[in-house]
Parts: sequence; C-alpha cells; structure tokens
Amino acid sequence: MITVGVEEEYLLVDPVSGLPTPRVEDVSRTAGLGSLAERGEVQDELLQAQIEVATPVCSTLDEVGGHLLRLRHAVASAAEANGCRIAATGAAPVRGPLPVPVTPTQRYLRMEGAARQLVDEHLICGTHVHVAVPDPDTGVAVLNRIRGWLPTLLAMSGNSPLWEGRDTGFASWRTIVFSRWPVSGPPPAFDGFADYERRLEALVGSGVIADRGQVYWQARLSDRYPTIEVRCPDVQLRADDAVMLAGIVRALVATAITEEKAGAPLPVSDPELVQAGNWHAARYGLNRTLVDPYGHPHSSGDVLCSLLRHITPALDDAGDLREVSGLVHRLLQEGTPADRQRRALAEGGLPGLLSLLTGATPTA
Repeated sequence: MITVGVEEEYLLVDPVSGLPTPRVEDVSRTAGLGSLAERGEVQDELLQAQIEVATPVCSTLDEVGGHLLRLRHAVASAAEANGCRIAATGAAPVRGPLPVPVTPTQRYLRMEGAARQLVDEHLICGTHVHVAVPDPDTGVAVLNRIRGWLPTLLAMSGNSPLWEGRDTGFASWRTIVFSRWPVSGPPPAFDGFADYERRLEALVGSGVIADRGQVYWQARLSDRYPTIEVRCPDVQLRADDAVMLAGIVRALVATAITEEKAGAPLPVSDPELVQAGNWHAARYGLNRTLVDPYGHPHSSGDVLCSLLRHITPALDDAGDLREVSGLVHRLLQEGTPADRQRRALAEGGLPGLLSLLTGATPTA
C-alpha cells in the first residue's frame, strides 16, 4: 500500500465581518495544548491570519479522513476560543484596509522584503497531497506522467471565486494569485532526477528565488519527505472532498509507477498547452471544457470519466474505487466548492457565505 498524507491551510477570520484575523500564534498554542492535536500537526504559515494542519502518514483513505476531521475540529475549537473562526476557502473573500502582518520568521520576513505586494495579497489556502515514491528517479518519472492531469485536479478543486468582496469570475482565484510568483504553475518535463536537480539549483543560483521552497510548481518532489507533493488543489470546504483528492492523487502516482515499469509511452502535451489548460481550469472549474493530458479539449464530464478509467485499477487495488467514484459523482451533481460559494452568497449574502466557509469546516 502506497502511503499518503495531506496538508490543509485555512484562513482565520472574524466571525461577523469575515475579515482575516491575525491570531495564528494564539490559535496554534491553544490547539497544541488540547487533546486532539499534536504540536507538530498544527503549523504557522506566511501570514498571521493563516494556519496549516498536516496529517500523519496514512495507509488508507479512512485514516486520512479521520485525521482531517480531528485536526479541523481541533483548530476550529482553538480559533473559537480565541474569538475567530477558521474558513475553508482558497482565497479570502474580503480583506481589510491594512495588510495582515507576516509571521515573523527570517524566511518570511525576507520574502516580504523581496515582494511586499505579493506577500500582502497572499491570503490564499491550498490542499497539498503527499504520496510516497520509492526513490527520486521514480519520483521524477511520476511527475512527467501526471503533469497533464493537474489542470483536471485544479478544475475539480476550485474553491476561491471571491476576492475583495467581488466575484472574480474564476473558480480558483488562488491559482491566479499564486501564478505571480517567479516559479509556479505546472512543472516542466524533466530528463531524469539529475536534470530536475540541475534546474532547481539553477533557479536558486539565479538569485531570483531565495531557496528551493519557493519553487511553487503544482507538483514537485518534497525536500522533506520521500514523496511527490501535489499542490494544485484549493483547500476544500469538506474534509471528504480532500479525501477524494488524496485518493485520486495516490492512484495517479501508482498508475504512473506501473506505466513507467512497463515502459508505456508518456502522454505528450506541449508545455504551453498544459499552462493554457491550467488557466482554463482555474477560470471555469467544471463548467466548461477541460484540456486533457494530450492537449485536446473535451467536456469536463468526459475528462473526469477518462481520469477515473485511467486510475481504476490503482483505485481498485487500494480498495478506494467505490469511495472515490462516489465522491466524484457527487461533485458532478453538486458542482465545485466555488459553485457552492456562489450559491451561498446569492442566497444568503455575506452571512450565508461565512456560514458555509466556517460552519462546514469541522465536519465532513
């Protein structure tokens, strides 16, 4: 069984106004003192109105879901104890007139000095899925084989349609905000692990980015763990949607490893097509066409069906087929989290939206 872990980022917001609230130090301390979360499972982020949780290494999706619910409940309770709420949204729907303070670590302060406006506007939250790989060479081969599916994962996960109190027209505005950093978006294709390392070192050596952590590709090798880290999804409204994404990413990795061992041909798509497909997915979510891994446009439903066919053997081997296919079917029926945000805002205004973003967080 290939192991998997999930990291989720949330916003800390005022329960009435929805404005980002810089209380991460207090919330982290309270959560770490409780019985539901270990200190290492709750972490600071770039801005003091963001907080991150990380599951332990998991073998099953039931474990992933159980840990996410536990950690969401721990952080939500700690936030409430400190006069704020956690909001499971990919971007802050409203912002105050003053920027949120940066978490005062040397690295984050250096980033603020280098790109102040980008840091001020970095009120965005994602879901990161880590999947174990046996070695770096296999990891790079996996990156080459899954990169064409990243726009589909992005389209499924879009949960950031609102910004500055307005509808951006995008399903994932977080993706657009992130794209302003020097190294972001889908990764290029690599000619093995040595080529991957050479290109990362060249990026750091250029002086444009400060360290390897600022290589914000939507999929990359983790520098901390023996894993592939897929970073394109927005944080999800519901924990079980994050579980769905974890199951899909694990199955994509397992399928890529099987194909690599069998010498199956790589799906070929020009980098500009992958990039364009990624922007298109961020713009429309599942409400228009999607660009498949070969660079061809199809209806979003057809591409999701192709994705499931592609990974069905891996899902079946892991015992995940029924759960993941059921959650994908629900997604197609209900729409993306971005669609749900828009409906909540239309039906209940800002109070209805905040109820969705904060009330759904501790539960499945």
